[in-house]
Amino acid sequence: MKIKLLTAVLFLAIFGVLNAQNYKFGKVSKDELLQKEHPTDPTADAAILYRETKSEFQYSQDSGWTLVTDYFERIKIYTKEGFEYANATVDLFKDTSSEDKLRGLKGYTYYLSEDGKVRDVKLQNDGVFEEKTTKYLTQTKITMPDVREGCIIEYKYSISSPFILSIDEFRLQETIPVDKVSVLFKSPEYFIFKNHQRGWIPFKIDTETRERVMVFNQTSQDLSGFGAIGIPKTSSREVRFKENSYIIELNSVPALKEEAFSGNLSNYTTALQFELSYINMPGSSKSYATTWEDVSNTIYNRSEFGSELQRNNYFEKDIDALLSGVTMPEEKIEKIYYYVLNKMNWNGYNGFYTNEGVKNAYKKGSGNVGDINLMLVAMLRYANLDANPVLISTKSHGIPLFPTINGFNYVIASVVLPKGTILLDATQKDAEIGVLKSSVINGDGRLIKKDGFSTWVSLRSHIPAVRSTMLNATLQPDLSVRGRTQNRFTGNFAFQYRSKFKILNTESQIKELEKKLKQTELSNHSFENLDKLGQPVSLEYDFESTHGIENVAGKLYISPMLYLATQENPFKAEKREYPIDFGFPLRDRYIVNIALPEGYKVESIPENVAFSWGENLGSYRYLISQTGNNLQLSVEFAINESLIGANDYDGLKKFFELLIAKENEKIVLSKA
Repeated sequence: MKIKLLTAVLFLAIFGVLNAQNYKFGKVSKDELLQKEHPTDPTADAAILYRETKSEFQYSQDSGWTLVTDYFERIKIYTKEGFEYANATVDLFKDTSSEDKLRGLKGYTYYLSEDGKVRDVKLQNDGVFEEKTTKYLTQTKITMPDVREGCIIEYKYSISSPFILSIDEFRLQETIPVDKVSVLFKSPEYFIFKNHQRGWIPFKIDTETRERVMVFNQTSQDLSGFGAIGIPKTSSREVRFKENSYIIELNSVPALKEEAFSGNLSNYTTALQFELSYINMPGSSKSYATTWEDVSNTIYNRSEFGSELQRNNYFEKDIDALLSGVTMPEEKIEKIYYYVLNKMNWNGYNGFYTNEGVKNAYKKGSGNVGDINLMLVAMLRYANLDANPVLISTKSHGIPLFPTINGFNYVIASVVLPKGTILLDATQKDAEIGVLKSSVINGDGRLIKKDGFSTWVSLRSHIPAVRSTMLNATLQPDLSVRGRTQNRFTGNFAFQYRSKFKILNTESQIKELEKKLKQTELSNHSFENLDKLGQPVSLEYDFESTHGIENVAGKLYISPMLYLATQENPFKAEKREYPIDFGFPLRDRYIVNIALPEGYKVESIPENVAFSWGENLGSYRYLISQTGNNLQLSVEFAINESLIGANDYDGLKKFFELLIAKENEKIVLSKA
């Protein structure tokens, strides 16, 4: 009875808050401001109280059709960690003759004053600034004023866009709760759309049709009077057509929670996108249905892409000198890749088109992704290698739901060799040949050849990153363990260590290394090859640890993996709705040698074990042996696929449970 009563009270509380809300801009209630935590998700740092998006097509006799979209968002901030949701970014696109227009931007921050009254602070010009990311994209950044715990922020604006073929997706879910979301998309009967849905939260699209009237004015010269002076005469005519409305209303959309190895959650949030299939105007019609082959050809034929690949007069002498006497393809790739890597500096901007142009970028020594990696492709082709650009949508950009130029935002280089295709990205100073940063490994890439033919290629490496560790330890009379550890990292592990530790001083490196080690102190550490690409990164250090050792009734209980043992299962949720993204295949190898103290004998040691998971998805092997007063443990752990489907989650979770249980088993020593 008590449970039913609490449930009823909670329902009434939520229902009362929802009913008390006024979704008009500027009508924030005191009840909303008094709310200390989200009623259905108390752990949420923020929540979207209301999101409204309205889009319709408007026609001008001067500029033709434009898409006008009105945005309105109201967000509750519960904690300091939620302050990030008080910032927003608006993307505005342009080409050589047209551009998006941002209009009517307004915003307020609301809070309760000490006397309990609702106060507001207006968004000023100093909270809005523009950042030009490429020649085709400008971002308007919004930072709401006077943000504090418990406040509510809201903002609204309109975008008028001439790019009616590229309609932004309507996002219905976020990583924070969404209390109410409203979408209205209006389209004239002449425009025929397909809709594409993403995510697993079901939603219904309601449709309505109504008549719409547009009035056109026409001015002509009246030449019928005496003298034919030509008096201007204005006439108007009405055009009537049907307008289709698509309506979505959702309430209480749960947050998409970030779990271990999530990748980009935006790939899995519930969303809707419209694709224009064709336009059927009176007297004419045109199909806009396209394929990825069409998209690739369009990109390749742009001067900022295909023409730039054909330029080589700016680097010929340098590459001729670089490759003098070099005949092997692998050596050519290595020399050209590291030459571009050392000469060019990435300016931080993505894009598959050049921004500076490869010649100017080469002269300056810097450029965007397109400048640098298209230059790399041109140099590899100059060296008679089968090199081609590969278009990518990065993780932050998401995975496109249908063929569109806007589906890509990045480009890398590829080279075909008899042993396979090598992928290269010369914007990352710490990346070796064939190693891509995890942020660009997102689905497949589109490879485009010289003749314009294109095909999909996998971006995921089949070569595992390897982490090898040898630990030699001695058990001390005070029940501490001292020793030395040697580590060796290859592939993406080496890339991660270079990126993280190369810029840190000695003290900061030690602090960073000790973060994940329980009751363990490090000293005398040294790195090798942090600055030398093409070689494994090595790390050695002395350690002293009290972790994993207990004295119970005169017997010693020791975890043979010491501080290397996995303590906690990263997979805690009962159910997983989206894939597990490890980023790359991986392999861990540990060899642990422990010298036991005099006066003790081994009473028991863990059993040897080997087990696997799925169809070669993962494996684990644990082998321990004793020779006199020395123990040796060998552990091998492998994840063979970088992306694991949600349907394999239960098996993965169990795999880690078994692994953790094994790594925390004890050796038992008793006095001899």
